[in-house]
Amino acid sequence: MSDKIIHINSDAFQETVLNSKIPVIVDFFSDDCPPCDVLAPIYEKMAEKYDGHIKFVKIFRQENRELAQSLNVSGSPTVLFFKDGVEVGSRLTGFLNKPQVRIAIEEILGDVLPQEPMQRVDCDVLILGAGSAGLSAAIYAARAQVRTIVLDNSVAGGQAASTFTIENYPGTKGAVRGRELIDDMRQQAVSFGAQIDDLKEIFEVKLTGETKYVRTEDTEYYAKAVIIASGASPRALPAQNADEFKGRGVHYCATCDGSMYEDRKIVVIGGGDAAVEEAVYLTKFASHVTLIHRSQFRASQSAMEKLHSNSKIDMITDSRVTKVNGMDYALTSVEIENLKTGKTYEYPTEGAFVYIGVEPASQLYRGQLEIDKSGYIIAGEDTKTNVEGVFVAGDIREKPVRQVVTAASDGAVAGIMAERYVTSH
Repeated sequence: MSDKIIHINSDAFQETVLNSKIPVIVDFFSDDCPPCDVLAPIYEKMAEKYDGHIKFVKIFRQENRELAQSLNVSGSPTVLFFKDGVEVGSRLTGFLNKPQVRIAIEEILGDVLPQEPMQRVDCDVLILGAGSAGLSAAIYAARAQVRTIVLDNSVAGGQAASTFTIENYPGTKGAVRGRELIDDMRQQAVSFGAQIDDLKEIFEVKLTGETKYVRTEDTEYYAKAVIIASGASPRALPAQNADEFKGRGVHYCATCDGSMYEDRKIVVIGGGDAAVEEAVYLTKFASHVTLIHRSQFRASQSAMEKLHSNSKIDMITDSRVTKVNGMDYALTSVEIENLKTGKTYEYPTEGAFVYIGVEPASQLYRGQLEIDKSGYIIAGEDTKTNVEGVFVAGDIREKPVRQVVTAASDGAVAGIMAERYVTSH
């Protein structure tokens, strides 16, 4: 644990945070909280980097509930920024990566740090992304004894790590926690010799030519082959005020924030497997869950059977959420439009969990690779892209089915194809 981080309780909040002469970043965290575990090493790295410029504080939310409630902190982790005794900037919640934290800090401080000296690293296979696809690729490539490095802007995990339980991954006795599955994959990749460079921001990628180039904040990587496994992130709710209430009633991770809604009425927005499965999961806490979807449900039959058998869930179909309402940064209702009649009405709720699809993280590769109109990289089952020596695996690849097992399958194929490419060259 970094000695640059100050752990306080509510009694010290006034003196440590509000009376501070320099800006303060405050992390409200909880135990048994996967996104808190993801944020912890990021927070420590940022504390070392920005020491003296901004004060890093952590508060255990479960033992400081009154303080959290007074600040309208309703989930863990929630990161707040203070300057001259008042909250400034944007709050951060849920599963966070290093760029999100860095950008939020720089919005408060500006660019106060000198550029870090660059180092050079050469490898055979460079994998961009440490989710199930990237780690699977690392297992196969490293086991084939080619030098393999995995980069990620957060800690290893991807979307699989944010899923409370995965019930359809082969060989896991029916259910496994997403975090545990990813940790096992990471350990297996490392055991075969893969190097995991996490908490690395990628600023530049050059994929053409025999040698591929990737630049992070402190390292220039040169590789013979690249596997892109950058995955995707949750699509934001396209409703009025949704951004304002993110982390204050609008959430994108049930395992992160579900426990805050004990005995409360909430809504889940979406109609795929994620929406249905998380709606069922949220009934562990909420007194009632309403699932709102604009058309026919796309979830599997088994997921729908669990939904229909749960008496704490009802559904509103042929509808979409157009606005979220609240006061004092607490959600009070959502505005729903019936898509058949065009009529809108207000629906009372204390929380909204959003599962309306994902956005592929393909911005860095535009102009170099073939990408479809939805942002997915085009490649066949052999994972080969239009650029020689570049492969793509997981949710960022254009394909009809996106599951943890299909991402791992892609990774296996990409790892094998990349090793063959390196060997042949």
